[in-house]
Amino acid sequence: MNMQLRIDDRPIGEASPTFVIAEIGVNHDGEVSRAIQLVREAARAGADAVKLQLFSADRLVQEGTVCAEYQTKQTPASNQRDMLRKYELSVEDVERVIDAARVAGLVPLATPFSVEDVFICEQLNLPAIKLASPDLVNLPLIRRSAKTGKPLILSTGAADTSEIDRTCAWLRHNNTPAILMHCVSSYPTPIELANLSWIGGLAKRSGLPVGYSDHTTELLAGAMAVASGAVIVEKHLTWNRYAHGPDHSASADPTQFAVYVKHIRFADAMRGAGERTVLTAEADVRKLSRQSIAASRDIIAGELIDASCLTVCRPGTGIAAWEFDRVIGMKSRVSIRAGAFIEWTQLDDRGTTQEVRAA
Repeated sequence: MNMQLRIDDRPIGEASPTFVIAEIGVNHDGEVSRAIQLVREAARAGADAVKLQLFSADRLVQEGTVCAEYQTKQTPASNQRDMLRKYELSVEDVERVIDAARVAGLVPLATPFSVEDVFICEQLNLPAIKLASPDLVNLPLIRRSAKTGKPLILSTGAADTSEIDRTCAWLRHNNTPAILMHCVSSYPTPIELANLSWIGGLAKRSGLPVGYSDHTTELLAGAMAVASGAVIVEKHLTWNRYAHGPDHSASADPTQFAVYVKHIRFADAMRGAGERTVLTAEADVRKLSRQSIAASRDIIAGELIDASCLTVCRPGTGIAAWEFDRVIGMKSRVSIRAGAFIEWTQLDDRGTTQEVRAA
């Protein structure tokens, strides 16, 4: 099921530049002007896309649901519904942010948290749908999102492998284009829990392209994820890491985000094509630093060659040193002076080759 995907006009895969998503999420603090400013900061930092979260607090959360521990530390709200109400944007405000993203040359994306929110994604003609980690097991939301025909980007934080396998089986059965995101649902994620080696493992297990949704505070994490095989990197962008709110502390501010993207572009350049060929840049070293077979002493015409006749030295323009054992046991057709490179035309393999080699 490993297929070439495109998000908008951007190809996604190891042969393409890493697709960098600036996750605005709720770091706009419910203010559309701040969301638009973060869009502009994302563009200045070199991101490819920006992403919002679409939700209705009353629809998403049952009344009285307590906040997660990390949310309690960052917000004064006593329950999730009250906390999330502060961060809702109207459809009109979301549309303004999406328009600002397109004007800035960014791909606009959003995460719907309910089936009703998918309709907004369709209304806004978003080129892909990102589903949050808790919704990897939300079949109604996955099914409705897949119905749009847009590629799905699914985070896998807090999921076990059986849940990932089950969702991947559904995606395969329904021929749904999808990308998985390795993710650790801890905000911020300690570096010892990042487990970037799972990016390759998840790609092999799922047969899908895999990205990384980064909740660490390390500016090298995105580049290291690319080196581990990530084709998308998502990182929260904030106006102030010390502001009150559930995601600010696990986010990068504009200056940090620019450095973060710069590191990813270095990783893109260093990642290469995943195969080994002799490069033009290596030709000179290959020729001059490899060694060739030469005569260690004067060799007379008709002499059988043994190891005492031979040495190896630079440059690698003659018979390769790898052929050393092949030359042993051949007969010299001509006299060869000490230090001279030996050529195949000077040798005759007829004669007592096996005797000399055995000796």
